[in-house]
Amino acid sequence: MFEQEDLKRLEIIQKKIELIEEIVNDFGKITKALDDEKMGKPSILMHLIAIAEQFNKLKDNNAFEILSQFDKQDLKGSYDMRNFIAHDYEGVSISIVELVIKEKLPKMKETVLKVLSQK
Repeated sequence: MFEQEDLKRLEIIQKKIELIEEIVNDFGKITKALDDEKMGKPSILMHLIAIAEQFNKLKDNNAFEILSQFDKQDLKGSYDMRNFIAHDYEGVSISIVELVIKEKLPKMKETVLKVLSQK
């Protein structure tokens, strides 16, 4: 049904989301994690970049059947976030990152798990 390479990308996305969840849990709150310039914020932002890169590789691999299961705005937002982090790290809006972690990542994780269960 799905290419193994594409499923591997979804597994990477799942792992990155889970790592972000672990970081937040370690700090106790999203805001505390994002306030930590040494470990929390850089780790979270790099995992968000990695998630966007995996979605972009799915797009490049024409994995449209998988991508169609995700909200188009969430996918676009993921890549927009990646560009913003990469090009203006210090200007990243922490409130937007917090919103992504609270509202977008759980939905993405749910979709990833649903697709992976179909393999």
